Amino acid sequence: MIPVSCFLEVVFDKVRYSRDTKLSILLVLVGVAVCTVTDVSVNLKGFLAAVIAIWSTALQQYYVHFLQRKHSLGSFDLLGHTAPVQAASLLLVGPFVDYWLTEKKVYAYDYSVISMFFLIMSCTIAVGTNLSQFICIGRFTAVSFQVLGHMKTILVLLLGFIFFGKEGLNLHVILGMVIAVLGMVWYGNASSKPGGKERRIYSAPSNKLHKQELSDSTETEEV
Repeated sequence: MIPVSCFLEVVFDKVRYSRDTKLSILLVLVGVAVCTVTDVSVNLKGFLAAVIAIWSTALQQYYVHFLQRKHSLGSFDLLGHTAPVQAASLLLVGPFVDYWLTEKKVYAYDYSVISMFFLIMSCTIAVGTNLSQFICIGRFTAVSFQVLGHMKTILVLLLGFIFFGKEGLNLHVILGMVIAVLGMVWYGNASSKPGGKERRIYSAPSNKLHKQELSDSTETEEV
């Protein structure tokens, strides 16, 4: 997600990152990879799902920032306009994608009171998550949101070890967490410095050339 988000900002917003900002992002990626990636296997379905998920999410987050900046929209306004469309598309496409990937039908699940309770609670939490996403992306950028989002990954791992036992917790995982957090701190410091992350603006021809043309035309009239 982070490399793709950086690519979109460089191509469409002409953003330029300093060396420290690039290195801090790389450190975050290394830390998260160390503490989460344990086994790597690739198949066609998983690869296609990953590519579609990464690019669609990156484009959605970039477009959120673009719309808020272009139209001066608040987080609630933009969320209220986009949430119905997202919900409708998921209701129409989601069951078919689930069946394609898992070969299980959504409607065949045996729903109970407990499962419905957790389903409703998950949806409620998702509203807060989407709102925080829109607020963060509107205030900062998609790349900053992704860097901050990796803190969520670290917290999920920590809470999992606290509530569900310390199985899987070892020096390897702890080292990855520390590296990721250090990268986040470094990114916050590097990106906030002058030149850490700036947008290149290509302005129109300068007024100096315009003044020279006016001067030449004036001299011609006098002659």
